[in-house]
Amino acid sequence: MAGRKKLMGQRIAVLATDGFEKVELTAPVAALRAAGAEVDIVSLHRGKIRGMNLHMPADLVPVDWTVDQVSARDYDGLLVPGGFINPDVLRQSSEARDFVRDFDQLGKPIATLCHGPWVMASSGLLADRTLTSWPGIRDDMVHAGATWLDQEVVRDGNLVTSRGPQDMVPFVREMIQLYAGGPASKGALRRRHSDPQRESPIRVTNAAMRWMPRSPLGTVLGLALLGVGVMAAGRKNGGARSAGREAGSATA
Repeated sequence: MAGRKKLMGQRIAVLATDGFEKVELTAPVAALRAAGAEVDIVSLHRGKIRGMNLHMPADLVPVDWTVDQVSARDYDGLLVPGGFINPDVLRQSSEARDFVRDFDQLGKPIATLCHGPWVMASSGLLADRTLTSWPGIRDDMVHAGATWLDQEVVRDGNLVTSRGPQDMVPFVREMIQLYAGGPASKGALRRRHSDPQRESPIRVTNAAMRWMPRSPLGTVLGLALLGVGVMAAGRKNGGARSAGREAGSATA
């Protein structure tokens, strides 16, 4: 029980707006609360924000505070989920950029994954940092001054990053460790050069755009298949499509 409550007394801000990838918010938030942390959803507007399951609208999440109502000094750490839309909107907000920048200037821990590091880049915080992200934004990270690694999770000082939902388990583990003040699981980083851009996109992502089931249960199964497929990105695209058809049949 003690291990599960290692964040008791901590307050974590989750910076997100409409278009966040649902699992990239809900899974880490559930883990944070299970570890004893108080979690606030901070956004650009009041009310609720809409999540996404890849390209499909997902659940609404209530907003606790708008970004102009709180300060980095109110929190012990920051989480920025990804998605295709959410970080692109956040990076265009001066208030969101200032909020993220304040966490870094105070030396407070920041966790982000997938496209979330876009917000870090637009906040001017990636020079001489080592990180990972969704592979498709690798060049953006390098152009912002970072060393980019094609790894499931990377920790550099007060920053922990991950590639996406396929790496959720190691990301959550390292995120909790970071917020708790523990050491990095893989020790100090010594890389000076970025990993190369991939030769081809993750095929299963494009396949999912065609076969993602539309029922709630089907969506869950589809996302599960997506995660498995991304981890086995070297498999043939035809296998991913076959899995999608089976998931669709099971939920019909």
